[in-house]
Amino acid sequence: MGIKGFAMLKIGSVGIIEKEYLEEVTTGKKLIMGPFDAIVRPIAVAPCTSDLHTCYEGGIGERTNMFLGHEAVGEVIEVGEFVRDFKVGDKVVVPAITPNWNAENAQRGFAQHSGGALSGWKFSNFKDGVFAEKFHVNDADGNLAHLPEGVDPVDAVMLCDMITTGFHCAENAEILPGETVAVVGLGPVGLMATAGANMMGASEIYAVDCVDFRYEVANKHYGATHYINFTKAPFQEQINELTKGRGVDKVLIAGGGLGTIGDACECLVNGGIVSNVNYLGSGEHITIPRLAWNVGMGHKTIKGGLTPGGRYRMEKLARLLQTKKLDVKPIITHPLEGKFEEIQQSLDMMKNKPQGLIKPAVKINW
Repeated sequence: MGIKGFAMLKIGSVGIIEKEYLEEVTTGKKLIMGPFDAIVRPIAVAPCTSDLHTCYEGGIGERTNMFLGHEAVGEVIEVGEFVRDFKVGDKVVVPAITPNWNAENAQRGFAQHSGGALSGWKFSNFKDGVFAEKFHVNDADGNLAHLPEGVDPVDAVMLCDMITTGFHCAENAEILPGETVAVVGLGPVGLMATAGANMMGASEIYAVDCVDFRYEVANKHYGATHYINFTKAPFQEQINELTKGRGVDKVLIAGGGLGTIGDACECLVNGGIVSNVNYLGSGEHITIPRLAWNVGMGHKTIKGGLTPGGRYRMEKLARLLQTKKLDVKPIITHPLEGKFEEIQQSLDMMKNKPQGLIKPAVKINW
């Protein structure tokens, strides 16, 4: 009996298919559960903007009949013989990034690049993703996280990518209490970057977007203090005007294009940090104006980071939901319930952006 799921058929085409087995789609190799691995059935999933880059821009190249998705909460249905901390029936949060924890880069502190650049991102990159009747998780003790008691699985699916990526953006910026911060892009990752900056003690948060209701969410729920609508004037000019030419201490980038990092440098103080988690899915070159970077000598640090994965991080962040220090319900604007047709509907929402959309999520009914 085959495995049914929602897949990328080729660049520009998606659909519901059935496959004989889960696979590494770049090699065609069958994914066989090893002694340290697990098989999980999803109970809540969500699409991501990076799925759009993959499917419709060819951001990672051609993929054929690859199950999509890298955001899931699920139930363990099988474990390898050497898995210690998880058993069949456990409810788990599955990070988008599932490194190989015994690799050299993991030991260097960069597990998300454990087999080469960005290789910790396996689901719907070079192996079948989570939008299927079941999916494979390598290194289960290191990559699965227990779903805390009392946490809604649909809320928890935001941990897999949106929360961890947004908070990683703030963490990489090394925000100190009282510093001023700009956040570019108020999608779900940008809103979580805003929340992260607020929790780290930012005094003023300049939220850059062009959709008014997103700022209302950022202001009401996540600590944003100023709205910068980039359709009225370049955001760096507005920030410099509001700060009387000083600029901000840190800029967090969760949206934009190839020139956004350069724009950020124009409103960054000397000694400041630009932290980027925006997936640049097309184009050739990032452009940074020479003077914006103070002819290369302005002590303006630019960082780009793929979020870490791992059980420790996921369970730590999950405690924010359990203790209600962080509420993600305002970003789940389009909750759905069903199976693969609803997953396709949720991805269509991400593509077509209906009014009022921040993030769809799907509770799976089996």
